[in-house]
Amino acid sequence: MRTVDPAKHEAKRRAILDAAAWCFSEKGFEKTTTAEICRTAGISTGSLFHYFPNKRAVFVGIFEQDGDETAALVTAAGELEDPWEAILQVIAHMSEQLLHPVAAKLVLEVAAQCARDPELAELVQGNDRVLRDALVGLVARAVEMGRIDPGFDPKTAASWLVALIDAPLSRVILEPDLDPAAELAVMKVLITRFLRPVLPISPPAGGEVSDTGEISPG
Repeated sequence: MRTVDPAKHEAKRRAILDAAAWCFSEKGFEKTTTAEICRTAGISTGSLFHYFPNKRAVFVGIFEQDGDETAALVTAAGELEDPWEAILQVIAHMSEQLLHPVAAKLVLEVAAQCARDPELAELVQGNDRVLRDALVGLVARAVEMGRIDPGFDPKTAASWLVALIDAPLSRVILEPDLDPAAELAVMKVLITRFLRPVLPISPPAGGEVSDTGEISPG
């Protein structure tokens, strides 16, 4: 009996999903054909159906893979000793992915398909819950350790962090030439100023500090 090499099988499956992701991002789910996916992946139709029974299964497979990668990411982040560094690591990785034009277009397409496909919607929402729940735990740990502002509710803060992660989507669609490194650097500054404890400001001689932190001359 012929045996299947699990590593080769997974590598081929991933290659098919990568090719399909590009096709779906360019033409959308409805207009993409299995023949186009096969041409892009460099495989035969029979080979495609060996891995996936139909086009929908290929599309769903992309987001199943995304969920597995998100779960692995947050699990690794949760093992870091410093929750603040873990938060930055998760956000940087997720945001960097969404700054890729293919990913951004694909997210828009899955949003449209979720409106018609409840099972797909549940899968995508489940992926989002994994990310959100992990960030809630990291924020709670960081609060306990004094690494971020103790005034934040972890659930609320995590929701805003997810919103920040999603923010590049609209920008990369409208501005495809964005520099990912520069965008991530700005995002890190914004998140740091959002979450880190507010330090007391010592006014200069003869000056006062207002409630907003502005220094007025004496």
